[in-house]
Amino acid sequence: MRRPARARQVPDNAKERPLDTRAETLAILDEVLGLKGRAARFDDATPLLGAVPELDSMAVVSVLTTFEDRFGFEIDDDEIDGATFATVGSLVAFVRGKRGD
Repeated sequence: MRRPARARQVPDNAKERPLDTRAETLAILDEVLGLKGRAARFDDATPLLGAVPELDSMAVVSVLTTFEDRFGFEIDDDEIDGATFATVGSLVAFVRGKRGD
């Protein structure tokens, strides 16, 4: 599924502070999916797709768009498959790879 191209802006303060990729990824999941703090209890083995009802196909797109906006990278459609969202660990590994962590 193709998303329209958007201008990317990295917040000024993102350049000043190091990000904890795992914590930020969980915060994005919590925010985008409306989990009301549930994501804080997730560990790397926590399954996502098929296990978190709020994570449907539209939510996946919203999560990816938020990653692009917050982290300042672009995600091509061919970089994503079901394994990316299999668990919290696989999703964090994907984000770390995109960030070069």
